[in-house]
Amino acid sequence: MFSLIQLESFVAVAEELHFGAAAERLNMTQPPLSRQIQLLERELDAKLFTRTSRQVALTAAGQVLLPNARRILDLCQKTSLEVSKVATGESGTVILGYTSVAGQSVLPRLLALAARELPEITLVLREGVSIDQLDALSKGQIDLGLLRPAVHRPGVQTHLVKKDRLVVALPAGHHLETGKGVLIKELVGLPLMMYSTHEARYFYDLVLRLFDSVGVSPTVTQVASQIPALMALVSVGLGVSLVPASARDFAPPGVVFEELVGPGGMEELNHSDIFLAWESEAGNPAAQRLRELYLAELQGNDATPRKAGDGSSAGK
Repeated sequence: MFSLIQLESFVAVAEELHFGAAAERLNMTQPPLSRQIQLLERELDAKLFTRTSRQVALTAAGQVLLPNARRILDLCQKTSLEVSKVATGESGTVILGYTSVAGQSVLPRLLALAARELPEITLVLREGVSIDQLDALSKGQIDLGLLRPAVHRPGVQTHLVKKDRLVVALPAGHHLETGKGVLIKELVGLPLMMYSTHEARYFYDLVLRLFDSVGVSPTVTQVASQIPALMALVSVGLGVSLVPASARDFAPPGVVFEELVGPGGMEELNHSDIFLAWESEAGNPAAQRLRELYLAELQGNDATPRKAGDGSSAGK
């Protein structure tokens, strides 16, 4: 089988029609160049050039080979460039998970960054609740996740990208709509639109902690896994709910919001921050490049990771 150096030598001579000029173009002397042409002719069992003391010309076989040789060399160069870009993270595919709220509040900035800085990367977007994203990260099914890490996942690291808190979602015209905030105790006895214990475990536990902190219990009448669904229930007057403040930007008509107020310690408990998460041993250069650019844009060079479920950077 012929080699790339043989094809490069052939194309140089075919384009220059002069062995000396072709050798100079390839930064080599004429004897090894002639040797490469001879090896190629032997491999193809065809004479590629006619030579006289004054002229070098392509044979019919050489004329057939020239466009094919150019295509092969162009393909090799393109392949080398593509492989190099994938290896350095300049191109490739990144599978990105996100929660419904993150899709509204955090994801657009990340998408804009990718389009601006890494235009050759293909992003595959997958919406999912936090617990499912953590599972997908551990299994290598997604590369990055925008989520709220409720539990520890060995090998999964996270970094805070947006601070958030729960607010009270009320049907418009509700008697608690005062603009002065709502105490947890004021929600006792009201029908509460609550989070699923599995798909939305993070929010389920958080809401219970807030009620427990003042020694009361909620009256749960409806359960859903997604925040838009809970707000839809509130909008038709079925009850109230506690949702992230960032969800206010995409609330349906008929829903109003009040801040959650209470005794000392309420602010410490009331945080539902969004994190970027990734599997520390994952080997996708494009995902690593996008992650580094995103954290650098958000935090400068202060992008200290932590393990999922470690509260060391949550809400601080």
